[in-house]
Amino acid sequence: MRQALYDEGGVVMDDVLLTLHGREHHARRVLEFSILRKDYFAYYEQQVFPPALAQVIGPLAAGGRMDLVDFGYRVTMNLTADFAGIDRPEKSAAETERLLKLVKIFSEGATLVHSTRDKDEVRAEVRAGLEELRETFLAPSIARRQAALDRGDADLPRDVLTLLLRDREKHGLSDAVILREMAFFLQAGSHSTANSTVHALHEIFLRWPSVEARAALREDPLYVQRCVHESFRLHPASPVAWRRPEASCPMSAEGRVELNFAAANRQRDIFGETADVFDPDRAPPEGVPRWGLTFGFGMHMCLGRDLDGGLTAGPDTDPATHQYGIVTQLVRTLLARDVRPDPDNPAVQDTRTLRQNFSSYPVLLKTEPAQ
Repeated sequence: MRQALYDEGGVVMDDVLLTLHGREHHARRVLEFSILRKDYFAYYEQQVFPPALAQVIGPLAAGGRMDLVDFGYRVTMNLTADFAGIDRPEKSAAETERLLKLVKIFSEGATLVHSTRDKDEVRAEVRAGLEELRETFLAPSIARRQAALDRGDADLPRDVLTLLLRDREKHGLSDAVILREMAFFLQAGSHSTANSTVHALHEIFLRWPSVEARAALREDPLYVQRCVHESFRLHPASPVAWRRPEASCPMSAEGRVELNFAAANRQRDIFGETADVFDPDRAPPEGVPRWGLTFGFGMHMCLGRDLDGGLTAGPDTDPATHQYGIVTQLVRTLLARDVRPDPDNPAVQDTRTLRQNFSSYPVLLKTEPAQ
């Protein structure tokens, strides 16, 4: 049984890591996973994340208001671009806007099966976006890395694109496949992380309606992470997974299996009678992750699980050295600024997709962290 959920979005998802199967998938996963050495997530969270966050939150929070969806995309887009290997030499507002527009186009293309728009129209937008990504961002990024590889530099960029270029002949990677892989990483990292951050804060706002009630969370980062993990469970980035049979499978070629992650994450025999309720104090059975199946399972488990969600805290975890994950760090950063929903501008559900995400979530916040 192979991946099938992204067949509709093949214009951006064909032959990328998530849709490959069998030996091809294993080879690509091993290649790209090699960047995630033991120290990588801690390095990313401690060294790469803070300046990327500061670059975005300062200007956005200057007026005391911003949109959570926009904020999430901007921060995670820069982080994901660094991981993928997409250079942004200008670091200008115009450059950021251009890449952000492309990321949103690719996100819509990847989740085309749940789109409410005309699918051919979306595919046309994705094709144009891929060409713009290639000309504007990918070509110069490839040129810089290929030159370093040709020179035999010892200190190479620590990103996926460098690995793909280094081993492209061994893995038979065409220019088109590398282009789609870069688009896939950009949208996957940005789309899921941004939406997960919004969902986590939304649940926190509902559970603790006032700024005063949320004040205690600022002093307990490990509990904030539990809130994030519980929100992951209730709001998986991909609510379902589809699989279709290979030729050797006895199931009919027209058959399809649907794995309903959203329903599995709310099973009462596992998560209790309050499985539909946001409860950071929930204690799932031993061996069951707090986030359920949100990051998948098996060969297609999300590579960025520990990056987004961090490590699960234990009774002896030191809050000062713990790896919290990017979503928790984003939530903590905003809570430190007394973030709260904008009473005059309610959040808006995204009607362009059947997935339960927000298209806009206006908030108010302090221009500087609370002391």
